[in-house]
Amino acid sequence: QLQASGGGSVQAGGSLRLSCAVSGFAFDDYAIGWFRQAPGKDREGVACISNSVGRAYYADSMKGRFTISSDSAKNIVYLQLNSLQPDDTAVYYCAADRWRTLELREGLYEYWGQGTQVTVSS
Repeated sequence: QLQASGGGSVQAGGSLRLSCAVSGFAFDDYAIGWFRQAPGKDREGVACISNSVGRAYYADSMKGRFTISSDSAKNIVYLQLNSLQPDDTAVYYCAADRWRTLELREGLYEYWGQGTQVTVSS
């Protein structure tokens, strides 16, 4: 099970930290990814991380402003969102990939959380 939280409403230039709490499976056996879906658009990958592989991967358009990290003691993956812009408004989802591919293809992700809403106003 994955539980995403931390979303909210901020003004442009603001920051949020999203959390994805993982339970029910071994945290280090999976890569955890963040995806987002804006109104009227397809879902897109943001970033993913694997403790066992020891690396993170970012979609090109997400590099620089967003940072993914994990706390294996708490079984939580974080997504720090900085310098937010109205185009970042979306529902953000976390998901788990048992193959730890560190790719952002939705079909690789077996488990999905319910999503958390991020709204950025100008």
